[in-house]
Amino acid sequence: MTMISDPDMPAIDIGPATHTEEQAAVGKPSNARMIGVVAAGALLITAVNITAAVYFYRGINDLRLVERRLEQLGSFEQRIAARLDTVNNGFQSRFEKLDSQLRGSFNEVKGSIARLEQELPLDSDDDMSSIAEPSVITTSTMAEAATDLEEATEPSIVEAPRPPKKRIAAPPPAPNPSYQRIVQPDGKIHYKKIN
Repeated sequence: MTMISDPDMPAIDIGPATHTEEQAAVGKPSNARMIGVVAAGALLITAVNITAAVYFYRGINDLRLVERRLEQLGSFEQRIAARLDTVNNGFQSRFEKLDSQLRGSFNEVKGSIARLEQELPLDSDDDMSSIAEPSVITTSTMAEAATDLEEATEPSIVEAPRPPKKRIAAPPPAPNPSYQRIVQPDGKIHYKKIN
């Protein structure tokens, strides 16, 4: 603003009015300063929101990745369960085959024992004496006869190996309560884990 002053006119002193404006400026901030503070606060809040949005976006992507992996885990579990069932069926068929072979072998042994019992009747003592007769050896001297007699007596029978004692089988362990036993009509037994 341009002021035109006339040199003949006396100058007006505006001193006290300027002093009051300075007092008002000290007590109350100017509009420019207020706008700057509000803009800095808004800028700070915007930066915090952008940072939070980036972290939330990363977290959501990680969560989606974990969900995809969990979906794949279900199909993986089904594949493992199918393979375990296949292995279980294979072992069961092998055990059944071994069981039938063992039963057949036991039946053959029982048949052989029955046949031997029929071929060697032990009803009379005459048969026993005829079997024992070849073990008696005729000797010419008394010393040889004494040694032959010692060899043919009962102590040599006692030296025969004893038959093995039958072992008593321990009872099977109690079933695990976290598994369910399923018996199929064909006789196969499956165990299923209870969730």
